[in-house]
Amino acid sequence: MPNKLSPEDLTSLSDKLPDWQLSDDRLAIQRSFRFADFAEAFTFMTRAALMAERMNHHPDWRNLYNRVDVSLTTHDLEGVSDLDLRMAKALNSVYQHFCH
Repeated sequence: MPNKLSPEDLTSLSDKLPDWQLSDDRLAIQRSFRFADFAEAFTFMTRAALMAERMNHHPDWRNLYNRVDVSLTTHDLEGVSDLDLRMAKALNSVYQHFCH
């Protein structure tokens, strides 16, 4: 079972994941990923989906042409957990393959 992050951990989130923001209700972390076009965005989502299956942790996301907006939360804990941080880092790693 993942561990829910403490308020102190959430405060230092920007040090660990500078491109991610805490949601207004402090129950999720969020980031927008931008790509050259829809095909790149869809390829990112496909790779991320395969990774999410292996991790058994699935993002809430939205795709609009060349942008993918991601929100991560651990519903069972009603907040952000260490699993969300691992998923965010993994998504960042996948995204690096698309940076030009």
